[in-house]
Amino acid sequence: MSEIAKLELNGKLYELPIIEGSENEKGIDISKLRSTTNGYITIDPGFKNTGSTKSGITYLDGENGILRYRGYPIEQLAEKASFLEVSFLIIYGDLPTKTELDSFKESITNHTLVHEDMKQFFEAYPAKAHPMGVLASMVCSLSTFYPESLDHNRTPEAKDLTIHRLIAKLPTLAAWSYKNAMRHPFMYPNNNFDYCENFLHMMFAMPTSEYKTDSTIVSALNKLLILHADHEQNCSTSTVRIVGSSHANLYASVSAGISALWGPLHGGANQAVIEMLNQIADDGGDVDKWVAKAKDKNDTFRLMGFGHRVYKNFDPRATIIKKACDDVLNKLGVKDPLLEIAKKLEKVALEDEYFKARNLYPNVDFYSGIIYKAINIPTEMFTVMFALGRLPGWIAQWKEMIQNDEPIGRPRQIYNGKNHRDYIPVEKR
Repeated sequence: MSEIAKLELNGKLYELPIIEGSENEKGIDISKLRSTTNGYITIDPGFKNTGSTKSGITYLDGENGILRYRGYPIEQLAEKASFLEVSFLIIYGDLPTKTELDSFKESITNHTLVHEDMKQFFEAYPAKAHPMGVLASMVCSLSTFYPESLDHNRTPEAKDLTIHRLIAKLPTLAAWSYKNAMRHPFMYPNNNFDYCENFLHMMFAMPTSEYKTDSTIVSALNKLLILHADHEQNCSTSTVRIVGSSHANLYASVSAGISALWGPLHGGANQAVIEMLNQIADDGGDVDKWVAKAKDKNDTFRLMGFGHRVYKNFDPRATIIKKACDDVLNKLGVKDPLLEIAKKLEKVALEDEYFKARNLYPNVDFYSGIIYKAINIPTEMFTVMFALGRLPGWIAQWKEMIQNDEPIGRPRQIYNGKNHRDYIPVEKR
């Protein structure tokens, strides 16, 4: 017999079905609550306890530090796979065969260029324009260059073309948003490079000088993109799904996700790490002083990049990227006061009983911020890097929602405003 939950309202008993996932996750199905109880709804600010969908993309167990894409542990994927291989897995459900992967890579490579007319859009933005604002606008603009993407009833092959175009063009748009801010000439994609190398080339090469990619840096970037590829129903992912639920095209839906990610409470965590390190450095670099401030419950200062709102034990992504971070710093031999402060903070967090008892370990944002700083990615580009990694997850979530023919998102509310009032002409007010 299936499990049920019982809800008693005004002496009447209602039965609510229990939904169980493949990993034994359980939820109470309240989809018919309002119609069966004569108007009652549930209130859950921030949707912290509300499941908006059933999804087969990502499994996340924050209590035990588990993250899997389509059933594959993040540790195995980050160690053995390429970002495009993981992108195929997340979007299409299974790891690609060699033939499938080669075809996928070829399609991505053939669509990295953006229309020349889009360069005029970049030139219209001021140099101080934030790269995330530029990126969100440019991604949405892609729908105007590919109007066929507006047709919700296209063939699967046509939808795949839109998907491949977006994966291919986002690194180009991201790199050009940086070049625009620097007022440097744009660098076109180089089809001789792989996905990560090509992005670094477009970011740092100049017409008069090539950018020599380093295998350690490329490997670290590949891992970072994989670690950020999807993370269940977070703010930006839920945004992509709810915008897409209106049958908005993929470009518009992902543009909305980029805007949601831009918020400092979501995608700005690794940027906050660098800003914190700058704050400590500007104060003289006394790490012990700032650690004491973090421990003082009466002090408003908080260490950025430690602990995680989802992972209650440890962030499995942090263990992976810590090694990549160490490899990058050792390879580059970077001497940077901020990175020295970061190393001291990491040592304290890993050894101090105060932090260990509270599971305040360095998370993926802490290490990703350090890596980006070391390889000269500007701080304002950190969230753009997050968007590059998260793109396949956004696409997969949009695609899954469309395939499942999910209804348009329409949350309810409890009205607590003024009661009925009659209009009074302005001369009598």
